[in-house]
Amino acid sequence: MIKLDAATVLLQWATGGLFFLWFTTRKHEMGAGYGWLLRGSFLVLAAGAAAAGFATHTVMAREVASIAVAVVSVLTLRRKNASWDLVAPLIGVIGLVIAAFDAASGTGDTVVSLLRILVGTAFLGAVSDAMLLGHWYLVQPGLPRSILGELVTALRWITPFEIVVMLLPTGMVSVINGSIDDGWGGMLGWFWIACGITTIVLTEVTRAALRERSYSAVMAATGLLYLAILTAFGTDLVARAVLA
Repeated sequence: MIKLDAATVLLQWATGGLFFLWFTTRKHEMGAGYGWLLRGSFLVLAAGAAAAGFATHTVMAREVASIAVAVVSVLTLRRKNASWDLVAPLIGVIGLVIAAFDAASGTGDTVVSLLRILVGTAFLGAVSDAMLLGHWYLVQPGLPRSILGELVTALRWITPFEIVVMLLPTGMVSVINGSIDDGWGGMLGWFWIACGITTIVLTEVTRAALRERSYSAVMAATGLLYLAILTAFGTDLVARAVLA
């Protein structure tokens, strides 16, 4: 079993987003403003993670890691060397590993907890950055669409792992077959299935849109990614809320 902890979720979101910032900018094709936008956005989430942790269930090492992620993001705001963008997510991963052990304490599900948190970090980061990158094409329309395509392909590979780790015992199978009461007569289990399937479908349709030649295809892909964020968060957070 795992705990739905706002501090951990926010740190996951920030860590995953900052990792895929590096993934996107590693070829030095993005304008500097894109890095500022994402570092600024995710440092706020990291700071929010620390605040949530101190306000609720404090795991000191996780909270220190969250603060460090925010501070490093500030320090790298104007850095042009993309390698520096790996520092913050590496710190975030350390905090998340500690959070996974804390969430599994007393349950014996340490490996499952660790897998869910780390895969979820990549999942939330990939879908969030893909949507933000799609919008960046309005600012920098000359960007090769292959950059967005790489990020969407990463999401395509991560999504099945996200679904699988939520099925590991004790997981969503127990919710679907009624062994775990979701409080809604099993509805949340079916909602989770719908979110997972819809995320996969939206990712595939986005990839198809990016194969079209017209520039409007990028905007269509961005709109689809808006929807994918909703279903992706449903896939991750609904499962954790039910299994908490």
